[in-house]
Amino acid sequence: MLFIDLAPLALAAFCSLVHSTPILSRSSYAVKDSHHVPRKWSRVSGAPSDHVVKLEIALKQSQFDELERQLYEVSDPDHHRYGEHLSQGEVNELIKPNDDSLHLVHAWLIESGVELNKLSYSPAKDWVKVDLPIAHVERLLDTKYAVYKHEDGTHIVRAPTWSLPSHLHSHIETIQPTNSFFRPGPRHSNVMPVADMGTDIASVQRVETVGPSADLTVAQACNVSAVTPLCLRTLYGTINYTPQVPGKNKIGLTNYLNEANNRSDVFLFLKQFRPEAAQAAFQFKVEIIANGDNQQTPDNATQLAAGKDLEGNLDAETILGIDYPTPLIAYNTGGSPPFKPDDNTPTNTNEPYLTWVQYVLAKHDLPQVISTSYGDDEQTIPLSYARTVCNQFAQLGARGVSLLFASGDDGVGANGTCFANDGKNTSTFLPSFPDGCPYVTSVGATKNFNPEVAAFDPRNGFFSGGGFSNYFQRPSYQNAAVTPYVASLGNKYAGLYNKNGRGYPDIAAQGQLYQTVWNGTFRRLDGTSASTPTASAILALVNDSLLAAGKKPLGPSFLNPWLYKRGYQAFTDILSGSASGCDTSGFPAVKGWDAVTGFGTPVSPKNHSD
Repeated sequence: MLFIDLAPLALAAFCSLVHSTPILSRSSYAVKDSHHVPRKWSRVSGAPSDHVVKLEIALKQSQFDELERQLYEVSDPDHHRYGEHLSQGEVNELIKPNDDSLHLVHAWLIESGVELNKLSYSPAKDWVKVDLPIAHVERLLDTKYAVYKHEDGTHIVRAPTWSLPSHLHSHIETIQPTNSFFRPGPRHSNVMPVADMGTDIASVQRVETVGPSADLTVAQACNVSAVTPLCLRTLYGTINYTPQVPGKNKIGLTNYLNEANNRSDVFLFLKQFRPEAAQAAFQFKVEIIANGDNQQTPDNATQLAAGKDLEGNLDAETILGIDYPTPLIAYNTGGSPPFKPDDNTPTNTNEPYLTWVQYVLAKHDLPQVISTSYGDDEQTIPLSYARTVCNQFAQLGARGVSLLFASGDDGVGANGTCFANDGKNTSTFLPSFPDGCPYVTSVGATKNFNPEVAAFDPRNGFFSGGGFSNYFQRPSYQNAAVTPYVASLGNKYAGLYNKNGRGYPDIAAQGQLYQTVWNGTFRRLDGTSASTPTASAILALVNDSLLAAGKKPLGPSFLNPWLYKRGYQAFTDILSGSASGCDTSGFPAVKGWDAVTGFGTPVSPKNHSD
C-alpha cells in the first residue's frame, strides 16, 4: 500500500486539538488557486454529488530548499559529495511537514466532518489522502465541481477555482484533483504499417541477417526507412557491449492511459531483431499501480481502433532490444477511483503522475534510469501542481534516479493551437510538462544517420519538441549553454516564449520510423516516445560499465548537472533542423545546445562512421 494509515495512533491527540482550536479551522475562506479551463475542454454539466474522488492534499515540505541544495551537491561531478545520493529516510526527513502544518490540517478536516480513521499518509506525511464524495469536497474547498469534456470525447471532473481557510494557505501547497487538466498523452505519431511499405521490410530483414560485428558500419546496419535495435546499437556504439552487472544496474519505463507491454508482440519483435533476447519478453517485471492495465489477451475492435499498446510495445521493444540482459521494470499506472457509472461520470479522475511518483517514492529499491514517453502542454496544469510534482521528481533525483521524459512531437506547438490559457487567447508557444521541470532530463528526436538532423516527418506533422518553460526559471546549471542560445535569437519570437525559462530538451536520440511489432504485425512509429527509451537504454548501458568498474553511474543522482558541466562532450552536436510549430519555423538547431535537440545524440565511435 502506498500510504501509511496512522489514524488510530493520533485520534485522541487530534480530537483534543480540534476542541482547542475551533476558531482557526473556521477562519474565513479565500481562494487558494484558480486556473482557466484549457481551450480543448468544455463544461458539460455539474458533477454528480455522490461521485467519489481520491482527494490528495500536499502539505508544505519543511526543508525542500535543503533537499535541493544536497541534490545539486551529490549531482555535481566537481563536488566532494558527488555520487553520495540520499537514502529514502534522509529524503523523507527533509521533506516532512512541520508539526504545526499537520496539526492545523487535521483540525480543519475533522471539524469539516472528515473522519480521522479515513485518512492515509505518504511515508514522509507530506501528503494526506482521503476518499470523499463530491458534495463533501465542495463544502471542504468552498468550490463547485463540474464534468468537463475534452475534444477527443473523454471526461473528467474538475473545479477550476478552489478555496481554503486563510490560515491554511501557507501550510498547503496544492490539493488535487481540482483544477489540473493535465493529460499525460503518449508521444508518438503513427506512420503506415510496414505491410504497406513495399520491399522495405525485406530490406530490413536482409540487414538484420548481417548480425552484430565489430566491423559493421552504420551504412550497413541502418535502413533510413525502418530503424531497428541493430541500427541503434551500431550508431551509438553499444553493439559489442555485454552488460556486466545486470541486477545491480536496472532500468524502468512507465505506462499510463491503460497502456501495457504486450509480451507476445515484444517476443515477436525480439525474435526478429534481437533473437538472443527473445525470452526477456516474458521475464521483465511489471508492477501494477492503482489498477493499472496489464492486458495480455488480444485487443478487441475498440482497443485496436484506439491503438492500445502501441506506446507500451514501442517502449519495451526499444529498451530490451538495446539493453538486454539489463533487468527492466514496467510501472503500469491506472489511478481510476471508484465511481458510480453514469453517462457524464469520468473513468479517470486522479492525476496519474501523482499516483506513480508517490508509489515509487515509497519503494526502497529503484532503477537508476526511468523512461517516460508521456506529457502534456504545461499550461493545462496550475503552477502549484507543476511545482509539487516537480519537487517530487527532485526527491527521486536525490535518491539516485535519473528521470528521462519525451520532449513532445509538435515542435513549439501544434499549428492552430498556440494560444495562452489566460482567457484572452494570447498567441504563444506551448512549452511541455514535465520537460520544464529542472530535475528531469528531456529528450528530443533526430532522424537520418550521416549526419543526424532534428526529426520531422511531413506525412504526420511530427516535429521534435523543444522550448522554454513558463513556470520554471532557468536553473544555474543551464546558464553557460542556454543563455548564449537565447541571445543568438535576438528579437525573433519575442513575446512568444519565456527567455528566462528552463530550456529543453537536454539531449536527443533517433526518433523516426522505428520498426515495432503491434497486434502481431510490423509497424513503424515516429516520436520522442521512441527517442526517450533509446536514450534511457544507452545511458543504462553506460551506467552498467561504470558500476562494473567500481565507479559511480552517470549523473548518480540526476543527470543534468553532470551533462551541462562535462557530459555534453560525449554527445554529437546536431546542426540542422528546427522545432517547427505554431505556424513558425520554431527554434533552430545550431552549434552547441539548442531548443530542439539539446546537446545532441550519444557519440558514435569513429570506426563506425560511414
